[in-house]
Amino acid sequence: MNTSRDLLAQLVRFDTTSRESNLALIDFVRTYLQDHGVACELVYNAHKSKANLLATIGPAEVPGVVLSGHTDVVPVDGQRWTVAPFELTEKHGRLYGRGTADMKGYIACVLACVPALVKAPLRMPVHIALSYDEEVGCLGVRALIERFHGQAVKPLLCVIGEPTELKPVLGHKGKLAVRCEVHGVACHSAYAPSGVNAIEYAAQLISELVRLGETLKAPTLLDERFDPPFSTVQTGVIGGGKALNIVPQNCTFDFEVRSLPVQDPRQVAQQLRDYAEHTLLPAMQAVSAHCAIEFSELSSYPGLATSPQSQAAEWVAQFCGSRDYGTVAFGTEGGLFDQAGIPTVVCGPGSMEQGHKPDEFISLEQLNACDRMLERVLAFVSR
Repeated sequence: MNTSRDLLAQLVRFDTTSRESNLALIDFVRTYLQDHGVACELVYNAHKSKANLLATIGPAEVPGVVLSGHTDVVPVDGQRWTVAPFELTEKHGRLYGRGTADMKGYIACVLACVPALVKAPLRMPVHIALSYDEEVGCLGVRALIERFHGQAVKPLLCVIGEPTELKPVLGHKGKLAVRCEVHGVACHSAYAPSGVNAIEYAAQLISELVRLGETLKAPTLLDERFDPPFSTVQTGVIGGGKALNIVPQNCTFDFEVRSLPVQDPRQVAQQLRDYAEHTLLPAMQAVSAHCAIEFSELSSYPGLATSPQSQAAEWVAQFCGSRDYGTVAFGTEGGLFDQAGIPTVVCGPGSMEQGHKPDEFISLEQLNACDRMLERVLAFVSR
């Protein structure tokens, strides 16, 4: 019998960094499920280089529980690991390896529960939903969620197994990532007023973003459940210019808005567009009509705000043994499930304090505690 630790060791061996294919891991999971008599559906990306997996155990005609996790992990490039990142290493009760906490530990526990689920007299189904490309904008799960739209009944609950130390999380912020491209006019720097300096105009846009970010700290907009308790704006990538003696023709920067669930991050992006169109572009195009400022969305996902008084919150409290509901600063696929009409909470083993770092780990204690939580899920869905 495969334990969650055994399965985690096998899952970690697959390099599912978001830039790579996840198909080897998906094939492993599909074979594992088929060996236990469980059929599954794969939902591929356009190039068929990656796939989501959806499997249902139990009576599909009634509402059930979704156990959901993403298969991709963040890169290890430039990080100083003291262990092999794609091999499971056990030391002093900790299991090291990329993805152990975020979030192959949870997936391993779900898979370890499959034999018991297959044997149990289930009164409602358990859906196993595994996605790709969560780490780069929750891209893959959208096609997977579409499969639930086609079903006769929607699930009662989705448990996203991101690392929360098995504490019930009911909320997280949404995110919008945008690229801005500024196109000016190049010329010799000795005649700078004859050109349009794309970097300088980009700097004005970034300064306006900083100003917009400050307005989001107004006391009336705060939600003290979150840390920080306000929506945030930040510019993370910038590039432009060719040489110091050339007025730069182009400059590109990427920014993000991480918004409280009740706020729309696109309002900030629209305010920046308005500033670009009405304040900056007239001056730029007075020099050349070819000047432009273009915006393109890179990725986005909604926030999550499940009510503490909801049935979903009560069920998860029973599963994890805690009503100490909280929020997290990082985003998850939970808002997309919730937006699709599937009540969602976030609760999984390990801590994001270890996620995305060198020598990422999950404790054996957390892995075993997740096994026990899933035993309570099994009891809940059984007759």
